[in-house]
Amino acid sequence: MKVFRGFNHPGIAQSCALTIGNFDGVHRGHQAMLALLRSEAQQRGVHSCVMTFEPHPRDYFAAATHRPELAPARVGTLRDKLTDLAQCGVDQTVVLPFDARLASQTPQAFISEVLVKGLGTQYVLVGDDFRFGAKRAGDYALLDAAGMAQGFDVARMNSYEVHGLRVSSSAVRDALSQGRMEDAERLLGRPYRISGHVVHGRKLGRELGFKTLNLRFAHWNPAASGIFVVLVHGLAATPLAGVANLGIRPSLDPADVNGGRVLLETHCLDWPKSLGAEGAYGKIIRVELLHKLHGELKYDSLDSLKQGISKDCDDARAYLASLHAQTHRQTTRDRI
Repeated sequence: MKVFRGFNHPGIAQSCALTIGNFDGVHRGHQAMLALLRSEAQQRGVHSCVMTFEPHPRDYFAAATHRPELAPARVGTLRDKLTDLAQCGVDQTVVLPFDARLASQTPQAFISEVLVKGLGTQYVLVGDDFRFGAKRAGDYALLDAAGMAQGFDVARMNSYEVHGLRVSSSAVRDALSQGRMEDAERLLGRPYRISGHVVHGRKLGRELGFKTLNLRFAHWNPAASGIFVVLVHGLAATPLAGVANLGIRPSLDPADVNGGRVLLETHCLDWPKSLGAEGAYGKIIRVELLHKLHGELKYDSLDSLKQGISKDCDDARAYLASLHAQTHRQTTRDRI
């Protein structure tokens, strides 16, 4: 999949079948929409294209109005979004910077400048609640009328449901914020996961006897937080089981090198000797959050923090053992 920042690039397709949205989490509803988009693109002999925005429009308005409470919790990072879109078979993704110019652009100007002139759109697929343009003045009816006048087709996809529940980024956020990881997995069609480069931290984990893999996120408000049982991909031939803290680490001094910033710290229960002590730095890993043990806790000393981590590791091993036993029983029944 090709990725473009904006649409004024020589390598961008001259015509496309397009869908537009934030695609936070690329959940099962998104996946169904992208499958339909690919089918329509193939029938027309054009590229399938996703248009998304960074920052999230609500992040922009939260900053512009000095109202941080308006910023949404994010299901995924831009890296994870692009990875998921590529796995869905999208040909190209256009990431538009959401700024003052885009925020004030009229729906008519957006259609003319971006959809028609910028992307040569032949087909547009949107969700049933799609709005666009300044003050969200544009809707499906306006877009459909413009398509009739300017020569592109417009289609609308109704909500996607799983067991009677409408699949949406909001529903995924709710499940993650409440620690309902199995519900989040059903909505996403896969375990919830976060990827990134392993970076250096304070190395306090080594002092405590629990070496960690650190993923740092700039200006990111995650939908999930707390202590999780995880699987780490990207360091060994098979996933590594571990315990992870996703959050701001309230037990540490706010003046700490990562004080107040969101960090995903993962301790692998069994560290591969082949990696050595420093072998993970700079590597891209993917951490799957399988089960929430509890929320972030503030410990009053490093000794109590160490005891807390030790208990989390024991609880993680117990959870993974029960999961393995459950899988073994299911496999046995299937064979019978």
